[in-house]
Amino acid sequence: MKLVRYGAPGKEKPGIIGEDGKIRDLSRIVKDIDGEMLASGGLAKIKKANLSRLKPVAGRPRLGPCIGRVQNFIAIGLNYSDHAAEAGMPIPKEPIIFTKTSTSICGPNDDTITPRESTKLDYEIELGIVIGKRARYLTKENTRAAIAGYFLANDVSERSFQIERSGGQWDKGKGCETFGPIGPWFVTRDEIKDPQNLDMWLDVNGERRQSGNTKTMIFNCEHLVWYCSQFFVMEPGDIIITGTPPGVALGMKPTPKFLQVGDVVTLGIEGLGQQKQKVVAARK
Repeated sequence: MKLVRYGAPGKEKPGIIGEDGKIRDLSRIVKDIDGEMLASGGLAKIKKANLSRLKPVAGRPRLGPCIGRVQNFIAIGLNYSDHAAEAGMPIPKEPIIFTKTSTSICGPNDDTITPRESTKLDYEIELGIVIGKRARYLTKENTRAAIAGYFLANDVSERSFQIERSGGQWDKGKGCETFGPIGPWFVTRDEIKDPQNLDMWLDVNGERRQSGNTKTMIFNCEHLVWYCSQFFVMEPGDIIITGTPPGVALGMKPTPKFLQVGDVVTLGIEGLGQQKQKVVAARK
C-alpha cells in the first residue's frame, strides 16, 4: 500500500494511492497515518476495507508529511561507502546516529526555508524507515517485523551550522524548519521486495547531483533498526533516515555548489515516489 496524508498543513487527512494513481480518502477507516494508527492495527483495517468504494479525491491537493505526529526522527551519518570516500572519512565501524527535530518535518513538495545566517545550505537524498511496533532490545531475528515500511526523504543540512558551529555534534545543522521533507508516500514493507537495491537520484535545477543505489549502504536497514533499539526505545510512527550516496554540495571539488534562493531540488527513489522543493529566503 502507498499511504499519504493530504491537505493544508496541520489539517492533513489520511489517504491511499489507488491503482489509477489517484488519492482515496481513508478518513472513515483510520483517523490518520501515524503511530497511533500503526499501534492499533490500522494497516490491517485498511487492507480489509473495500477501497473500490472510495471516491478519488478531487483536484491536486497538497501532500503533507507521509507520517503524522512523529516523536523520534533518527538519522544515520556516513552510511554509504562511496559517500564516506567522497567526504574523505573512514568507513564507520558502527552506525553514526544523530537526530533531527520533529519540527523540521514538512511535506515532500513544501518550500525549503533558508535559515537565518545560513551560508552553506545542502541536500541529501535518503531512504527512510517507518517503525511499526515498539522496538526495544530487538534481536536480529525479530527486527524485520518492527519495520512497517519505507519512504523518501531529503536530509536538508546547513553545513556551517553542522560543522563550523557544531560544538562537537551535528544536530543544529540538521533540524531547522523545513529540513525534513518526507514522502510523498509511506509504502508498506510488503511492496518493497528488497530495500537494499533501490536506485536513487537528486537534481538541482535539472542538473544531476546525486545518483546511487541503496546497495552501497554500509549498514543495511534491518541492522540499523536492530542497532538503534540497543540504545533507545522506538515507538510506532518513529522514523529513521539511513544516509546518503555521493554528490552532496559539501563534497564537490574544488568549489562546493551550495543551494541558493530560487534553486529547485527534485529527487526520487525507485518505488517510493518523488519530491520537489524550491529554496526560499529566510523568514523575518
